[in-house]
Amino acid sequence: MPLHNIEPLFNEDSRILILGSFPSVKSRETKFFYGYPQNRFWKIIATIYGEEVPQTIAAKKELILNNHLALWDVIESCEIEGSSDSSIRNVKVNDIDKILKKSRIEKICVNGKTAEKLYCRYLEKKLDRKAIYLPSSSPANAAYSLDDLVKIWKEVLRTI
Repeated sequence: MPLHNIEPLFNEDSRILILGSFPSVKSRETKFFYGYPQNRFWKIIATIYGEEVPQTIAAKKELILNNHLALWDVIESCEIEGSSDSSIRNVKVNDIDKILKKSRIEKICVNGKTAEKLYCRYLEKKLDRKAIYLPSSSPANAAYSLDDLVKIWKEVLRTI
């Protein structure tokens, strides 16, 4: 059963927490968020904040932290086939409180329907906080163009 092998990315100035479901195979290999090159996450964030798309983990960390964001995932461990969210079973959730206690998180956002479903099922009541749904940055989400995603995400992320 794969374990989440990526530490949460945040600091005391983080104000918006973006939660995915569980890292893809590629992200688990690189030990960093959104490691699959076709995932549009880094393009979305860079465009919103007027930055170049980061190419290194260090540059990705800088982009997130400089813009008062935080990243992690709902799931700590689960049974999963490859990177398929639809195959997720036997979920153990991450301790999101450890971010909330050490930062200034004002908004929690979920990246995609699976993250939203898992957050609502396992964390919403426990944390007593609703999450804001953002359409998935995954290339499997063909219903949204990159421009559509940037527009929607920007409305949520730029309000703080």
